[in-house]
This record gives sequence, C-alpha cells and structure tokens, in this order.
Amino acid sequence: MALGKNYDGQSCALASALEVIGERWTLLIVRDALYGVRRFGDFQAHLDIPKAVLSQRLSTLVEAGVLERRRYQETPPRDEYVVTPVGQELWLPVLALAQWGERHLSTRGPHRLFHHVTCGGRLEPTSYCRTCGGLVTLDEVEMRPGPGLAGDTRQDQVSLALRTPHRMLDPIP
Repeated sequence: MALGKNYDGQSCALASALEVIGERWTLLIVRDALYGVRRFGDFQAHLDIPKAVLSQRLSTLVEAGVLERRRYQETPPRDEYVVTPVGQELWLPVLALAQWGERHLSTRGPHRLFHHVTCGGRLEPTSYCRTCGGLVTLDEVEMRPGPGLAGDTRQDQVSLALRTPHRMLDPIP
C-alpha cells in the first residue's frame, strides 16, 4: 500500500510544506527549475524521472504556486515551467540542504559552487556572501561547477550546460 502525501491531524507549517514539496523527486524538480530548467523534456532527461511522475509533480507545484506553466509555442502546443516568487523562496532551503549533503554525505566535494555575481564571493547556506558580507538575492547568484562534478559522464543537455558557470533562473539553452 502506498503512503499518502497528506499529514492529516498535523497542525504544523512544516507538515503543510511537505505536502507540496516532500514527495520523492519534488525538491530535485524545484532545484532544477531554480537552475533554469524550464521544459518537460529537459527535466525528464536530467532527472531520469518517469514521465507520469514528473507530470504529477509539476502539476502539484503549479497548483501550489511554486511554478507557473507558460505556453512558449502554439503549434504544436508546448509549455515551459517558470519559477514564481513563491518558488524562489525555496532557494534557501534547497541551498542549505545541498550544502548539508556536501558536508556530511559527499566524498568528492561539492558538485556546485554558488557565488555572488557582484563580488565573486562564495555563498554561505544562509545566502550571505563570504566576501562582502551582504545578503545575496537569487538573481545575484552564479552557479559554478565544483570538484564533485569530476567524473560526471551524463550527456543530457542540462548536465552539459551546468558544467559551465550559469546564472540562477536564467533558462538553460
């Protein structure tokens, strides 16, 4: 029997948040959307996620206001998924979880390094810049490949694009 995704009886904001972002794959979809992935096929190829699961998770994120579905081509109809301001607020939890994993679970070092575009300083998990001490907003963050990417042989379009410096939220080409 499959586990439900609701936390009935819990009067807790964390439980409510987990109902939206707590299912398997969901935070990875949010992470990729923050990186600039927008198209269904790119999410599917980069995450190697079943199409039905991806479709359901994207629908949940759109319904919750984390992503917005936008038409970018009329014939044939094609949509993309853009991070909303609500979704952009998930940047700090995603950053903190990734950096926690790097500190406690990674043996090869960080896969991605996050830098303040203005001064080049590395970001702390709180999104403060180590160099200038300022609080850095998502649109001022550049992601760069870290040492943990050494040996990554994935050849999908997103993996290849993320091997070079990339501004957060900028669409993956």
